[in-house]
Amino acid sequence: MFNLLDIDDFDKEDIYTIWRNVADVSPSKIEANIAWSFEGNGIRTRTTFIQAFQKLGASYVELPNFLKTEESVQDLAGYMDAFYSMYVIRESNHQRLQAFASATARPVINAMSNDAHPCEVLTDAYYLFSKFKALEEVRFLLWGPVTNVFKSWHSLSSVLGLNVTHYCPSGYHQDTKGVTYTECCTGRYDVVITDAWPGDFSNSSYSLSAEHLRKMGNPFLLPTPPVGVGRELQQPLFDLVNFVGYQQKAWLLPVQLEIVSYLLRKSENAKGP
Repeated sequence: MFNLLDIDDFDKEDIYTIWRNVADVSPSKIEANIAWSFEGNGIRTRTTFIQAFQKLGASYVELPNFLKTEESVQDLAGYMDAFYSMYVIRESNHQRLQAFASATARPVINAMSNDAHPCEVLTDAYYLFSKFKALEEVRFLLWGPVTNVFKSWHSLSSVLGLNVTHYCPSGYHQDTKGVTYTECCTGRYDVVITDAWPGDFSNSSYSLSAEHLRKMGNPFLLPTPPVGVGRELQQPLFDLVNFVGYQQKAWLLPVQLEIVSYLLRKSENAKGP
């Protein structure tokens, strides 16, 4: 089945096909019924997915806490597949989401789980692709403890062959293909990416400052909101040199729109005549 649970569900051609189509300001309408389940607030992701459904002309039904039930995923899929063309689900339990994706005959998009945030990262990477073009030549630095966002950056690094260094405490270091870990932040980078810290993390030495950025050559700073001032950042974004700007997140809408459209088209094409 054609799913996006994390970025390594795609290959390089999938990603570049989606990115090439993002610039289309008049996307083709698509006939689809989408099941939409969204855990938590996620104001940016909720906003942009719903607007993507609307721009595509797809119908959607909100099913709160869809996977938070004692029903088996096989039963859920068996009963619900008759009504829907696709499921877009934000669910903290990544393993439950994976199990459901294996049970259903419809495409599943992960709108965020505790292990991955693929649409957010594909959007941020698209923005950087539009700036740099040859992403494999860009020196990326992930700053802070491993999070779901950073796991998706690891996944993207593996698929596209990126030059990614992850600056975080040794307890977070994993055997991740395509990522170099470090506890010593030296050298120069082209892009620094931050993410909100987990609630149990409070190591102030990992709070990014203007001085850190200066020593790295003032790279582009691409934060993943919501941004915690006094936690992952020492000062507000507007005080920092080369912050990519708030408008960068406007790309969430066209990228998520194209991801939805791309997976629906692939699923439909696989059915054949």
